[in-house]
Amino acid sequence: MSKLLTRRYIDQIKVMFGKEPAKPKEISPAAQTIHFYKKNNRTEIEQLKHIRAHETHKSHKWRNRRWATLIFANLLFVLSYYLDIQVLEGSLTASRFIGFHMADLNSALQVMLAHKHIITNLLIGTATVLLLWALLGGRTFCSWVCPYHLVAEFAEKIHLWLAKKKLVTDQPMDRRLRTVFWIVFAVLAVVTGYTVFEAISPTGILSRALIYGVGLSMLWVVALLIFEIFFSRRAWCRYACPIGLTYGVVGIISPVRIKYKLEGCFHEGDCRKVCLVPHVLDTVIKGRAVEPEVALGPDCTRCGLCVDVCPTGSLSFDVKGLSKLL
Repeated sequence: MSKLLTRRYIDQIKVMFGKEPAKPKEISPAAQTIHFYKKNNRTEIEQLKHIRAHETHKSHKWRNRRWATLIFANLLFVLSYYLDIQVLEGSLTASRFIGFHMADLNSALQVMLAHKHIITNLLIGTATVLLLWALLGGRTFCSWVCPYHLVAEFAEKIHLWLAKKKLVTDQPMDRRLRTVFWIVFAVLAVVTGYTVFEAISPTGILSRALIYGVGLSMLWVVALLIFEIFFSRRAWCRYACPIGLTYGVVGIISPVRIKYKLEGCFHEGDCRKVCLVPHVLDTVIKGRAVEPEVALGPDCTRCGLCVDVCPTGSLSFDVKGLSKLL
């Protein structure tokens, strides 16, 4: 990795914790050449963009794969419980898959903070999950497994429909709130000896509701969805959820990422419109890419929506190091 990409990746990590993206101070000669060509051939670029817009058919390939995976993963919990087949026991908070113990990273951290010591059995289950999501991409958990992500996605569609009718407007919030909430819930666990976050986590609430039945806690999930529909689009995932930040940190070392290729991009901006975390796509803005190829930051959920909507194939899934071997 070049020094520029290393510096850019460090900036992306800072952005994950709430820093606002900024225009890079230094761009590689190769990327500068491409930026210069686009700047001085705007007419040609606009013509190509117009042609591409009429040739391209929007794909839902990655969205459909993601929905199928998410539904299957959560349905497996349900079937294992009701059919008593003991394939996947427990819930997303803590489970056992064919005898292997697994524990959600954020939940395990909350428990150990509350108990004020490292619990060996819990650490083993956490290590299994840590390895899995380190390989698959950290926040991949959010978009490919978390049940709240799916229902919030449908709530977002309602929000966008209402916004189109000018009945609601999106109210963005400070992204640093998520880091603040992460710290607050960690401190609460230490001070109270209780995993406060687990009581209000929509991920855990929905997972347990699917398996064991709906309880009063579902009212909290409904309240969150109503807030996101009428006030702030995808507010919980963008501005509050500590789980997303925890898995984002894991994603720093992940080989699975979305890769951006500068040369073929017309900078339409469709990718940023559909992205849950558009700050990770800062590099697609004109003049922002520091190299001809740039991997998106660790806060990316790898949902594939940007890949589906990109008309030129400038965004694609990539496994670090593997593409060079193929």
